[in-house]
Amino acid sequence: MREIGRRARAAARRMALVPGPVKDAALREAAAALRQAAPAILAANAADLDEGRAKGLTAASLDRLALNPARVEAIAEALESIAGLPDPVGRAMESYARPNGLRIDRVATPLGVVGVIFESRPNVTADAGALCLKAGNAAILRAGSESHRSASAIAQAMSEGLSRHGLPADAIQLVPTRDRAAVGAMLTGLDGAIDVIVPRGGKSLVARVQDEARVPVFAHLEGICHVFVHAAAELGMARAVVRNSKLRRTGVCGAAETLLVDRACAATHLAPLVTDLLEAGCAVRGDEAVQAVDPRVAPATEADWRTEYLDAIIAVRVVDGLEAAIDHIETYGSHHTDSILTEDGAAAERFLAEVDSAIVAHNASTQFADGGEFGFGAEIGIATGRMHARGPVGVEQLTTFKYRIRGTGQIRP
Repeated sequence: MREIGRRARAAARRMALVPGPVKDAALREAAAALRQAAPAILAANAADLDEGRAKGLTAASLDRLALNPARVEAIAEALESIAGLPDPVGRAMESYARPNGLRIDRVATPLGVVGVIFESRPNVTADAGALCLKAGNAAILRAGSESHRSASAIAQAMSEGLSRHGLPADAIQLVPTRDRAAVGAMLTGLDGAIDVIVPRGGKSLVARVQDEARVPVFAHLEGICHVFVHAAAELGMARAVVRNSKLRRTGVCGAAETLLVDRACAATHLAPLVTDLLEAGCAVRGDEAVQAVDPRVAPATEADWRTEYLDAIIAVRVVDGLEAAIDHIETYGSHHTDSILTEDGAAAERFLAEVDSAIVAHNASTQFADGGEFGFGAEIGIATGRMHARGPVGVEQLTTFKYRIRGTGQIRP
């Protein structure tokens, strides 16, 4: 692992100087290589899925792990999308002159070496590697044991594509072992080689990373996302957005886990919303008002308001207006993604201002919590902290900056 770190550090120094067009051409070549390797990638994924079923992985975990031709094509398209983004390195962030004649420029520079630790999503191999490369970084990727074959096949295809354009082979390295000790080694920083860690996985993995890492971490612990149906919500839209927020893909971190309904519209809105969810196969756990709507609703416990289900289960509560909804989200939320559905502009603006989450939405599904949907091409993860990166972590968030000072012989008195 230390040797991987040393090689990544050397590659990062070279990557910081690679011109944007060269990086873009390499990413497009990597996308072509992925398409050519699709049969091998799908065969590796089938073996991972067989092993996952034998181990008893949940349906949500298997869905996150699974690839098919459409998903492989989506991975390739994401690489091409990243290649089409403006080069984030070297962009002028600020420029000004001081009274003494000094010219000061603040310019974007790569972070250096990014360590990415992920579990069941094999597409992270390509997304994370490509985003790091686009931002002039080197990446050390550690896939979970359940996705190791799939990740290895994707990494091999990408490496072949990148090497054709002279990029350093060590710019994207996949840790070749399933041994969990590799995670611990990365969390130490590999003797200063790793500049930041990004975990993508379940609560236990992220909690371990946040507890043990000796380098900065971009991460979210849980995606306890809320949809609040305000008194002025249009019912037809609310029904569509709630269904999509919960059920489009239940295993993603942007899936809604709690539905809050304003008591002022509960008489007209609550029953249709709950019935839609139940009839779509979603289990509903609710307070007394929600239970009264349908006998299929199970009682919600205190733990339900704090649970990231990642499954076809949702907790539903009736609240007394906007302030109560905001208080609930502040008490039980995870600062990930929260949405208000309303035609009242003032209520929407207050929600957007007061809810302290990385992503807040008005009249839109929580499942837009995705770097691709933000125009980032892809994302390396969602960050819910308040330092440097917040929300989807794309190429701009994978850069830092430095000041360049140009003078004419000035000295400080």
